[in-house]
Amino acid sequence: MSTFETQEQLLENFELFDDWEDKYSYIIDLGKKLPAMEDALKTDGALVKGCTSKVWLIHTTQDENHHFIADSDAHIVKGILYILLCLFNGKSSSDIQNTSASDFLEKAGMEEALSPNRRNGLTAVEEKIKAYSKL
Repeated sequence: MSTFETQEQLLENFELFDDWEDKYSYIIDLGKKLPAMEDALKTDGALVKGCTSKVWLIHTTQDENHHFIADSDAHIVKGILYILLCLFNGKSSSDIQNTSASDFLEKAGMEEALSPNRRNGLTAVEEKIKAYSKL
């Protein structure tokens, strides 16, 4: 297992919070756990198109599993990236294709609380991850 929490662990943690502000703070805290990305990796080629904030995504494979490094210039987005890496990092192509970030957000009670711009950015990152998993 990777150093990231599992989807089940994240859902259990989100259940501890009654309101969106607490969940928002938790997402920011998750962003602090996101491993740092070296500045040299933050190239134009690594930028994810469709995000309001700058988001960089690097992909590698090992033993037919996909691994990702991600970073952003926005605190809340770092937390969202952490969640996405919990869902997709270290997974096989078929697992990635069969996982939905939107389903997770709905289960966690977050989908309606994210702004349309944040949801669009999250979708752009998820689409990029799924595209990489098809390579």
